[in-house]
Amino acid sequence: MTQATNLGDVLRRDGHPDAPVIIGVGLDGAETVLTRGGLDQMADAFARGLVARGFQRGDRIAILSANRPEFLAVMLGAMRAGVVPTPVNFKFPKPTIAHVVADCGARVVFCDAARRDQLDEGVEAVEFDSADFGDWLDAGPFDPVEPRADEAALMLYTSGSTGRPKGVLLSHAAHLWVVCARMAEDDLSGDRVLIAAPLYHMNALANSLLAIAAGASIVLLPQFQAKAYIEAIARHRCTWATAVPPMIAMMLREKEALFGADLSSVRVVRMGSAPVNDTLADQIRELLPNARIINAYGTTEGGPVVFNDKGGAPSGSVGKVHAGVEVRLVGEGAPETGVLQMKSPAVMLGYHNRPDVRSPVTADGFYDTGDVFRQDGEGNFYFVGRADDMFVSGGENIFPGEVEAVLETHPEVLQASVVPVDDDIKGQKPVAFIVRKPGSTVDEQAIKSFALEHAPAYQHPRRVWFLDQMLLASTNKIDRAALRARAEAELKAR
Repeated sequence: MTQATNLGDVLRRDGHPDAPVIIGVGLDGAETVLTRGGLDQMADAFARGLVARGFQRGDRIAILSANRPEFLAVMLGAMRAGVVPTPVNFKFPKPTIAHVVADCGARVVFCDAARRDQLDEGVEAVEFDSADFGDWLDAGPFDPVEPRADEAALMLYTSGSTGRPKGVLLSHAAHLWVVCARMAEDDLSGDRVLIAAPLYHMNALANSLLAIAAGASIVLLPQFQAKAYIEAIARHRCTWATAVPPMIAMMLREKEALFGADLSSVRVVRMGSAPVNDTLADQIRELLPNARIINAYGTTEGGPVVFNDKGGAPSGSVGKVHAGVEVRLVGEGAPETGVLQMKSPAVMLGYHNRPDVRSPVTADGFYDTGDVFRQDGEGNFYFVGRADDMFVSGGENIFPGEVEAVLETHPEVLQASVVPVDDDIKGQKPVAFIVRKPGSTVDEQAIKSFALEHAPAYQHPRRVWFLDQMLLASTNKIDRAALRARAEAELKAR
C-alpha cells in the first residue's frame, strides 16, 4: 500500500529504477518508454520548474493532449508542487475548450502539436515536443507538499452533456483512498495495463494512478483504435485492460488484425459505461478467452470505487457494495429500486466556480449520482439507467437500458441503443439503433417482433435503424443525443 499523502507521490519505488512504468505506443507502433526512475525524475523536475517560475500552491495548469507519457509526468509533478492540473477534453469544440481553460484559471496550457490550434491566441501554451517544454524541467529532487484535507489535487471537467462542463475538484486524500482500496482487491504488481481511453476522463486517469502505485507498467495508446489495441495486447502481452462495449464491437470487426493475434495474456478486463449482459460477456470471452470480466461502475464526482464482485456477480450486475462505501436507493420504488446515493472518502470536494448549480451532495454527505439501480435479494446491484434518460410513453416509464438489455439478447445483435422521439399520441416513443453481429442480415421487422415477444409492448422500438458502429461521445460512451438527433432527422425525411 502507498504511504503517500500527496497524490503526485503515489509512484511505487521498491522496484528497479530502470523498469519501464509507462510504454507510450504511437498508432504507427513507435514507442516512448519512461522507466520508474525516469518518471520520478521528470515529475520532480517539473515540480521544481513550476516553483522556479513562481507558481504557488493552488495555482492551475491545463493539459490539452492525446495520451502520452509526459502527460502523466506533468500531472504527478504539478500535484507534488501543490499546483492543480486540469486535463481538458480535446474533443470539445474550440469555444468550450476556451471556456474550460479560462474557468479553471490555468496560467499555462501544456499540449501536443496536433492540438495547439485548438487554443485561442494569447493563451500561453507549451508543446510537449518543443524545446520550450525542456525549459520547464529543473532537474533535481523535490519534497512533495503536505496537502490539507480540503486541498484539491486535480480538477476534471464533466462532459457537458447536460449543460456547460463543470469542474470537479478532487482531493489528494480522496484518490489515494481509491488507489489503496483497489490495490487491496487485486495485486497488479508486475502486470501490464493497457490504457487507450483518454486521460482527461476518470476511467483512464484512475487506472493510470493505480498502475503507477501498484508496481505495474502501463501500455499507453494515444487513443483507441481497434487494430492498434489488438496489436498492443499481442505485442506487449498485456495482462489487464479496460474497455467499454463499443470498443469490443469495433474489435470484433477487425478480422485481419484478430487472425493469428494471441490475446491470451489478458487476465482481467474491466468494463465500464454499460452493463455486461450475457451476450456482451460471450463477445468478450471470444476476444479475450482467459480474462476475468469486471463490470465496473463509477463517476467523476463519486470516484470509481462503489461496488465489487468478490465471490462473483450475476450476469448484468455490478456486484455488492464495497466495504468502504455506503449506498442507498431513493425515490419511488425504493429500497429495491431507485436513484443511487453513495458516500465514500472519494466523493468530490465540490464543483469549481458554479454557485448556479445545486450541489449533488446531500446534507449528510451522500453523493446523488442520478443513476437508477435495482437491488436483488442477495445484495447485488444492477444499473437500470440514468434518471435523466428515462422518458414517458403513453403514461409508461421507459428506461432505455432495460429495452437495450432485451434487444441485445437477440442472437444477431451486437449492440443496441434506444432513444425517444416525439409522438403526437404517446408524447414520446422509443426507437432503436442496432449494430448487427458480423455476417447478420437481421431486419427491422425481426427486431420489432423479438422485442414484442420478450418485453412489454410499450417498450418495443417503433422504428429500427442499423449502423456499422455506434455514434460515440468524447468519452467513448454511446452518444445518445447524437442518436436522437439522427432519429429525428430520419423521421422528418420520410
